[in-house]
Amino acid sequence: MTAEKKKSKRVALVTGANRGLGFETCRQLAQLGLTVILSARDCTKGQAAAKQLIERGLNVIFYELDVSTQSHMSRIAHQIEQRFGRLDILVNNAAILYDTWQSAVNADLEVVNQALITNLFGPWKLSQVCIPIMRRNKYGRIVNVSSGAGSLHYMGSGSPAYSVSKAALNAFSRILAADLHGTGILINSVDPGWLATDMGGHGGRLVEEGAKGIVWAATLPDNGPSGGFFFDGKPAPW
Repeated sequence: MTAEKKKSKRVALVTGANRGLGFETCRQLAQLGLTVILSARDCTKGQAAAKQLIERGLNVIFYELDVSTQSHMSRIAHQIEQRFGRLDILVNNAAILYDTWQSAVNADLEVVNQALITNLFGPWKLSQVCIPIMRRNKYGRIVNVSSGAGSLHYMGSGSPAYSVSKAALNAFSRILAADLHGTGILINSVDPGWLATDMGGHGGRLVEEGAKGIVWAATLPDNGPSGGFFFDGKPAPW
């Protein structure tokens, strides 16, 4: 089997993918010949998004997934197992609460908890149910979509729930990568930059540019880095 044919058989799961960065990541991965599972918590929006890509001739399917719900994660792992028998790439993209209206001094800790549930515990739990599938093939790429807001190097005032959740996600990437060293599974955090999306608002760079760094980390060669934090394929300060 040629390397290209082997690559084309690979299966990728992208969370929070009915719009913006997740949708574009699905498009770029599918254009490389991968089978892409576009997942979202809203079935109507997710199915509509997948349909757009399918109509372009891309190999994309939709699965419902709310990363704050444990039963959804167990179910999607079972669905992938039954349909494909493999999962090669997991892109933990789903995220909420860019809380620019808060400060650490007066932050609503329930809001902080909501951010942690989706932005940290979601990727953590989903990784836990997907890693056993990857282990069997001794191959996997896990990309945790982070943010410059989660970098201690750049961190300042504002958006405490979002920033803390992304800093914690970076720490999780680092620890998980060390735990899985030598298994063929590479884990990295990626900062896509400030993007012109519903969450990022106007003025950011094109979502196509942000997705390129995610796709780079999702398709790393076997000797690629693991446990890093990257922006456009280059190391970013923690």
